[in-house]
Amino acid sequence: MTFQDIFKSSFLENVGSVSILDMALAMVLAFGIGMFLFLVYKKTFSGVMYSSSFGVTLIALTMITTLVILAVTSNIVLSLGMVGALSIVRFRTAIKEPLDIAFLFWAIAEGIVLAAGMIPLAVFGGVFIGVVLLLFVNRKSHIIPYLVVLSCTGQDSERKALEFLRKQVSRCIVKSKTVQRSMVELTVEIRIKDENTEFLNTLSGMDGVNSAVLVSYNGDYMG
Repeated sequence: MTFQDIFKSSFLENVGSVSILDMALAMVLAFGIGMFLFLVYKKTFSGVMYSSSFGVTLIALTMITTLVILAVTSNIVLSLGMVGALSIVRFRTAIKEPLDIAFLFWAIAEGIVLAAGMIPLAVFGGVFIGVVLLLFVNRKSHIIPYLVVLSCTGQDSERKALEFLRKQVSRCIVKSKTVQRSMVELTVEIRIKDENTEFLNTLSGMDGVNSAVLVSYNGDYMG
């Protein structure tokens, strides 16, 4: 090894390791598949607050993964260094919806398969997974639960309100009860079949009922 070999850089030697056509085709396809993931996420979102930034993250994650895998597949030595570099990355953002984890892994998998040159698998797999999510996530296999918060003035008004509520809904379960000197507050889980909430107007107008609040419940529950 000569003195010049010690300071010789292999940076310029790696410039042509990936052709411009391959880079352009891979990034354009990654953007298209990322947009498809974004649209599927928008259609299947069923949480409380929709986050458009997460949809943009799916597009960026697909393209970033494609970029990284293109570099790894072109250089074996670089792949070993990439494993060590990515092992120190830590994500602190909490995932609130379980389905969001599936979208993150979906975006990463699409980037890996696409950069590996398996374009038909990336396209077919992405479309198939998207159709499955659209069919099953938007399908309502159960009656949506609601929470009713009642504020009553006494035990008699509480009993009358619960009797009326049980006649109007298919399911009525008391979840919590707070008793003060002159007020009783109840939290009741109910199931409405026909999405008709007119009974709440009658309930709030009953004697001894100060207020009645209906809240949609989107959390995990046992049906």
